[in-house]
Amino acid sequence: MPIRQSTLFNAEPDQWELDATREVLAATVVFAERPLGPYDYAVPAGLAAKLRPGQRVQVPLGRGNRPMVGYCTAVTNKAVGQRPLKPLARIVDVEALLSPAMLRLAQWMADYYLCPLGQVLQAIVPAGVRGKAGTREMTFLSVPSQVLEQLRAGTLKLGEKQLDALRVLAASPRPLTPPELAQAAKCTLGPIGELRKKKLVKAEVRRIQQMEVEEVAVPREQHLRLNDDQQVALNCILSALRERRHETILMHGVTGSGKTEVYIRAIDEVIQYGRQAIVLVPEISLTPQTRSRFKSRFSSVAVLHSHLSDAERHWHWQQIARGDVQVVVGARSAVFAPTPNLGLIVIDEEHDGSFKQGESPRYHARNVALKRSEMESVPLVLGSATPSLESWHRAVLSQFRLIDMPRRVEDRPLPAVATIDLRVEFASRSSRGAVSRSLHRAMDEALREDGQVILLLNRRGYSTQIQCPACGHVVRCPACDLALTHHRADSQAICHYCDFQMAAPVRCPQCAFDGIRFSGFGTERLEAEIKSRFPNVPMVRMDSDTMQKPGSHEAALAKFRSGEVKILLGTQMIAKGLDFPNVTLVGVINADTTLHFCDIRAAERTFQLVTQVAGRTGRGDKGGRVLVQTFSPDHYAIEAAIDHDYARFAAAELPSRKAHLYPPFASLIRFIVRGESETATEQFAEATGEKLRAAIEASAIEHRVLGPAPCPIAKLRGLFRYHVLLSSPAGEELRAAVRSVIENLEPMEGVQWVVDVDPVDLL
Repeated sequence: MPIRQSTLFNAEPDQWELDATREVLAATVVFAERPLGPYDYAVPAGLAAKLRPGQRVQVPLGRGNRPMVGYCTAVTNKAVGQRPLKPLARIVDVEALLSPAMLRLAQWMADYYLCPLGQVLQAIVPAGVRGKAGTREMTFLSVPSQVLEQLRAGTLKLGEKQLDALRVLAASPRPLTPPELAQAAKCTLGPIGELRKKKLVKAEVRRIQQMEVEEVAVPREQHLRLNDDQQVALNCILSALRERRHETILMHGVTGSGKTEVYIRAIDEVIQYGRQAIVLVPEISLTPQTRSRFKSRFSSVAVLHSHLSDAERHWHWQQIARGDVQVVVGARSAVFAPTPNLGLIVIDEEHDGSFKQGESPRYHARNVALKRSEMESVPLVLGSATPSLESWHRAVLSQFRLIDMPRRVEDRPLPAVATIDLRVEFASRSSRGAVSRSLHRAMDEALREDGQVILLLNRRGYSTQIQCPACGHVVRCPACDLALTHHRADSQAICHYCDFQMAAPVRCPQCAFDGIRFSGFGTERLEAEIKSRFPNVPMVRMDSDTMQKPGSHEAALAKFRSGEVKILLGTQMIAKGLDFPNVTLVGVINADTTLHFCDIRAAERTFQLVTQVAGRTGRGDKGGRVLVQTFSPDHYAIEAAIDHDYARFAAAELPSRKAHLYPPFASLIRFIVRGESETATEQFAEATGEKLRAAIEASAIEHRVLGPAPCPIAKLRGLFRYHVLLSSPAGEELRAAVRSVIENLEPMEGVQWVVDVDPVDLL
């Protein structure tokens, strides 16, 4: 066979070369489930004009061409070789669910948090929006232009009722549904059906919103007068707003310093520019109060939180996307609100751990808000009396602008805080209850003077441990290997991690001893004790057991605000953001509940919790005091909280963080392995840990690798758990090293793994 000769200039190209130079319009598609993509699909000519990045599309996947719905992330011209692209089947959404700005944010999240882009997009778009909740498909009829000409010319040969219906539809200023047309033309659906069969009317199917969310009217209020500290803070925010530039502003204001009023005044300026604001709050219990404060100042406020139905969330989403909403208030997912004219993002209580997502994508709303505000060139305001050490450190380095608000409004004094040493109480055997003698006397005095009392105990249930004094057996969860909590109301022993429940034992399951002991105090037991000590004083308990129904938070707080309830007790949900001027006493039942956890943030959380709950008192003319019961009164976190001294706490905590290469001096990544077999889980953790260690060492960055080791909660929901902690000041290089390992990581059968970037919980 002769060899074909060719030259650079006159050779005829082979067919594969011709194919390689042919371009087609292609859609890049990713999926929320495996296979994740991205994959390219050819866009049919009939869909090219309608397709936009940010829409969902249906495509054929795999050899069997299984129909799958994914997200279109790009539409570009691409060269096609010998193997043609499969065609896109259909467009699911009429309009894009994600703007170009949100697609860029999603890509950043996927890169930063080491998770698939499809999962990020699934998290950004709520399920109610994806499922078009609260809507239904309806058919709308209109008259085509050529039929309209025939109608005007009188050339159509139709029955009288059909002709009347056609004339009514032609005269309508908008398309009509068949029932609407039948009513307007005073006929049945029969003549309209005949018109459709004869193709004399055009039928278009649209999805229509069926529900309207009724908003409760709130009396309008005037802006409050600002003090000097508030005015300085406001001026800093307005400077960035007016220059339309990004700046992150950390407002470190003591409890009661009027941070919310500063937010409101800044948002008022944003609205004057025709733009929108997002306000994030940490707890669902804070949302009603915060929403009410904003609704009393602004005419259009939307709320996004987990207690909304899918239909309500979809309705709010549409209102926001149309630009009809001035202020969006919500928990962490509200950072993704589809505001077309974003002007400001505010995160209140920015230190709160609930801003971190617990499942993939494991994003932190503060970091996402920072990136979104940078991308959209708007200011970000972080407010807290107890800022996270990460934010504080960045402010010290001048990466954030620090604004101090050290005084309460109207120069009210901060409450006097004192500790009650529980070691002394225990030694004196004066009380075996949760409330010490000193706290009982203080409560009695506050109530006699018509004040209100808040009691904090960050433990649910009645008793926190069920143990046999004869053989020492502790009743544990079979799936988590954790001590079960006794809930006396239902006589149940419950695991607060996996919700396993069993009847509370009356005798030891191990040795049958009938004197089994219920020890430790939870909020249910505290409630029983307070009722016995103050039988005629109305009280309410707020924890996740009592606040399960929608609106229950708001109802409980309304009773306390009105004075109908005198004692409010509960878990950490009552520690932040609540403003009740008549509270004259706050009691912390046990400040040590989080202090000795096996977690790098244990001291920080304790300081924040005590400081925040202390700030709930002294907000009115009566003043207030705080009593903190603790077995560790000389711990620096407790001492700093008592003195309301954040700088003192930071100075004591940061050197240890720096010495151990922990945040804020290093980026932290947690690699978690879980599986049904402890041996297989440990082996996979060991093998992957070596790969991670080798990849990081190859990158030649300063680093620290801890583990693999069993997690502090070594078994959870029936799975054994191991983890590896990776830290380095070079965060980008650390993520790149981890990415190089996990991209092709295949676990053994029955073993799962997850990566948590910037974890806030190491349990």
